Amino acid sequence: MDGFAAAISLLRSVLFVLVAVLGVVCIIDWAVRTRRISPFNGVARFFRGSIDPFIAPVERRVVRAGGLPSSAPFWTFIAFLIGGILLITLLDFLRAQAISAALAFSAGGAEPLTLVIRAVFSVLRIAIIVAVIASWLPISQYSAWVRWAYRLSNPLLAPLRQFIPSLGGIDITPLIAYFLLGIIESALFHVL
Repeated sequence: MDGFAAAISLLRSVLFVLVAVLGVVCIIDWAVRTRRISPFNGVARFFRGSIDPFIAPVERRVVRAGGLPSSAPFWTFIAFLIGGILLITLLDFLRAQAISAALAFSAGGAEPLTLVIRAVFSVLRIAIIVAVIASWLPISQYSAWVRWAYRLSNPLLAPLRQFIPSLGGIDITPLIAYFLLGIIESALFHVL
């Protein structure tokens, strides 16, 4: 596990440097796109020829969504930053789960069952969070990226939506379901 922790630490440092470099590149590309740097400058020609092909897929999505092509470097930076944060968070989560599993199976008794219960409730909580965030974005619930979250969270949220009214257009059932999962999980741990 120490090697995995060192690899995560190294990856965190590499991603920090990459985000910093990408930030500078995106600022320069934005300056080229908004004509703050002369389009006939050598830097501008380099960026149009070398950097813009990497930003082009993001630019197409931004333009399709009604945005300006000059904001594509900003959205590229944000996507890379969020992707890096999610990658580090996922690796930290997997490391913590591996340590928990090793400790649970070495302890014996009801610990492996406790670990399974904790994992199931964690996945349900993550599904609720992903479904809520996806509902704020223009992502179809049938998209392969979020379909799993809706499949796991809708059976929990549908019964609650029948009893709990929305507050001025705000659906609070995911919040209530999140807290109910915590209560049910702690009740199961007290029984065990």
